[in-house]
Amino acid sequence: MARWSQDALNPGVRKREVFGWAMYDFANSGYTTVVLTAVFSAYFVGGVAGGASWATLAWTSALALSSLIVMATMPAIGAYADLRGAKKRLLALSTLGCVVTTAALAHAGPGQVAWAVAAIVLSNVFYSYGESLIAAFLPELARDSSLGRVSGWGWSFGYFGGMLTLGLSLGYVIWAQGRGLPASHFVPVTMLITAGVFALASLATFALLRERARPQPDPAHEAGLRASLHRLRHTWRESRRFRDFSALLACAVAYQAGISVVIALAAVYAEQVLQFRQTQTMALIFLVNIAAAVGAFAWGYVQDRIGHRPALAVTLAGWIVMTVLAALATGPGLFWVAAVIAGLCMGSSQSAGRALAGALSPAARRAEFYGLWTFAIRLSAILGPMTYGLVTLLSGGNHRLAIASTGAFFVLGLGLLALVDVPRGIAAAAQTAAHAPRAPAR
Repeated sequence: MARWSQDALNPGVRKREVFGWAMYDFANSGYTTVVLTAVFSAYFVGGVAGGASWATLAWTSALALSSLIVMATMPAIGAYADLRGAKKRLLALSTLGCVVTTAALAHAGPGQVAWAVAAIVLSNVFYSYGESLIAAFLPELARDSSLGRVSGWGWSFGYFGGMLTLGLSLGYVIWAQGRGLPASHFVPVTMLITAGVFALASLATFALLRERARPQPDPAHEAGLRASLHRLRHTWRESRRFRDFSALLACAVAYQAGISVVIALAAVYAEQVLQFRQTQTMALIFLVNIAAAVGAFAWGYVQDRIGHRPALAVTLAGWIVMTVLAALATGPGLFWVAAVIAGLCMGSSQSAGRALAGALSPAARRAEFYGLWTFAIRLSAILGPMTYGLVTLLSGGNHRLAIASTGAFFVLGLGLLALVDVPRGIAAAAQTAAHAPRAPAR
C-alpha cells in the first residue's frame, strides 16, 4: 500500500492489520462464488434434485431457511460480541463451522436432497455470521472519511479470492470433463477446494487482525445471552433515534433481495434459459468477479468523494439496467454484457452499503448494529430468491419473467434510499457514542 493508504486508517492501525481484515473477504468469497453462484446451485437443481419441477424452489427454500436462522440469532450474537469483546473469537467459530459444512457438501450426490439441504443451510448460516462479524471491524480500522475506500479494498480483494477458488475449481472441472467424468465426480471436489482455500486464507486474518473491543459493564449486571437480548431490546426501543439507519435497513432489504437472486440463481438462469454448459457458466462467473473487483475498488474512492448515498444510488440504477438486459437476452452475447454490469454493480453496491452502515452505527455498538444489518440482508435473501422460485413455479418455469420481476427490488431500493439523511444519521450515532458507558480502568 502507498503512503496515502495509511492516512485512511485510524491512529494505531497498521496496514498489515487491514491486509489481515481484507484477507477474510479473500477467504470467504470462494463460498459465494463456487457454492452459491457458479457450481453447486446449478448442480443441486440439475444433479441432486434431478431437474425436478420443484428443484429451483427447493434450492431457494433452503437458502431462505438459512436466512431465517440468521435473522433470529445474529442480532443477539452481535450484541453479545460487543458486550464481551468477542468479535474475533466468534469469527473463528463461524469460520470453522462454514469450512466443515462446505466440505460436507462433497457428500451430496444425486438424490441426496436432504443431506444437500442440511449442509447448504448450515454452511450459509455460518458464512453469514462471519460476514457480519468481519464487517463490524471496518469502523475500527478506517477513518470516517475513508470508510468507502477501505471497504472497497476488502470487497475488491475478496473477489480475487473468489476468482482463485473458482479458477482452481474450473481447472479441475475441465480436467475431469476431458476424461469423461460426470458432475457427480467433479462437483464434490470443487466443494473440498472451496473449503480448503477458505480455511487456509483465513489464517492470515486471525494472525493479523486485533480485537480492540473490551468487555462492557452491563447496568443490570446480567451476563451472557440474557444481557445480549436485553441490549438488543433496548436498541429496538431506541429505533426512532436511528431513523436513518432504519431507513437504510429497509433500503438494503429491497436492493439486496435483487442481489441475492443474482448470487443464488445466475448459474441456474444461464443453464436453464441459455443452455450454458458448466464450464461456460464458470467462465461467466469468473468474468463477473473481475468486474466486481474493479467496481468495488474504484467505486470506494468515488463514494468517499461524492458521498455514500449518491454512490449507492448510481449502482442501483445500474442494477435496473442489468435486469432488463438479462430478461431480453436470447443468446450469450447480451447476457455476457448484463453479467459485466452485474459484476460492476455488485462490488460497488455491497461495498457502499457496508460502509454506509458503519457510518450510521454508534462506535461502541458496531457488532450489534452490523447484526441488525445482517438481519436485513438475510431477510432480503429470503424475499429475493423465494420470489424468483415462486414466479418460476407459478409461470411454468418462466425464468425470463422471474429475472424481470427482480428489477422491482432495485426500483424499490432506489426509492427507499431517498429517505436516508446521512448527516443526520451520523449525528445520531455520534450522540449515542458520546453517552455510551465506559469500561472501568484497568
